[in-house]
Amino acid sequence: MRISEASALALATRLLEEHGAPRDHAALQARVLVTAEMKGHPSHGLYRLPRLVERIERGVIDPQTKGTQRWRADAVLEVEGSSGFGPVVAMAAIERLAPHIPDLGIGLVAVRNANHLGMLAHYVEAIAALGFVGIALSSSEALVHPFGGTRAMLGTNPIAIAVPTAEEPLVLDLATSLVPMGRIHHHAATGRPIPEGWARDAAGNPTTDPGRAKAGAIAPFGDAKGYGLGIALELLVAALAGSALAPDARGTLDSQSPCNKGDVFILIEPSLAPGLQERLSTYLDAVRASPPASAGEPVLVPGDRARGRRAAASRNGLEIDQRLWEDLNALSRPRILAFEGQRS
Repeated sequence: MRISEASALALATRLLEEHGAPRDHAALQARVLVTAEMKGHPSHGLYRLPRLVERIERGVIDPQTKGTQRWRADAVLEVEGSSGFGPVVAMAAIERLAPHIPDLGIGLVAVRNANHLGMLAHYVEAIAALGFVGIALSSSEALVHPFGGTRAMLGTNPIAIAVPTAEEPLVLDLATSLVPMGRIHHHAATGRPIPEGWARDAAGNPTTDPGRAKAGAIAPFGDAKGYGLGIALELLVAALAGSALAPDARGTLDSQSPCNKGDVFILIEPSLAPGLQERLSTYLDAVRASPPASAGEPVLVPGDRARGRRAAASRNGLEIDQRLWEDLNALSRPRILAFEGQRS
């Protein structure tokens, strides 16, 4: 079924408000979910809303907090997320740091114990809209096996980068796993097998069964290269945020555990070289105009496909699974438990 962007935002915002979130917190969390849907990533979209509601009800999300911020150094803002919504905690910290970047040149936010961020593109796009280069990193539970191994030992450890240009920014957003675990959960929820090579089961055997994959491990992208980048980001996030390493991390994919992963955001003042942003845009246009490998399939740069999908969704509405939409509409009577606070 198709629904409008406004209808999706209204429903998601209302459900979160009914479960104790202030309106601005509910609207921000809803926006992150709906934008993921619009960009063609339902695994990070409304599919996650019932789990967010359940986590609030179980007391492992505090929907009212923005976390606690403190300056660790002039250019480093440290944040105890206190089990708040990931987008709310992250954006509050980015907004606190951003006014200082013209003087500092570069600054960093390090967050621990906040909930799932959703797509990292949201944050680097927001940073780029302020005129800065943005880098975002996040960690997760052990979901990825090392190159040459079979047991989950690393997080999916996504990274996003946005570089402002004279036109739309370049936006790269990728996990260091072959796919995000959210996509495997989405396949399981919709009863579809996963492609060969995505994952192994709990015994270490290759599988196309998403249920078995959920209990096993995802492959790193690019074999040794993705593994190397993933484990480097694993240590980098933990070192900067003081957060749990993957084998001890919990809370991004279940409804019971406090979330104890880490997030890092870097804001950088770009060069003031005359005409720089125009040169960057010209270069990206030259890449797009380069000869395609397949006729009728033009070369794209990171961010183009997501922008195209979002524009189409704005025109035509969102394609949403009817059962999911009905389930979301049924979540109308909150059963809120008292917030229990962060448990280690």
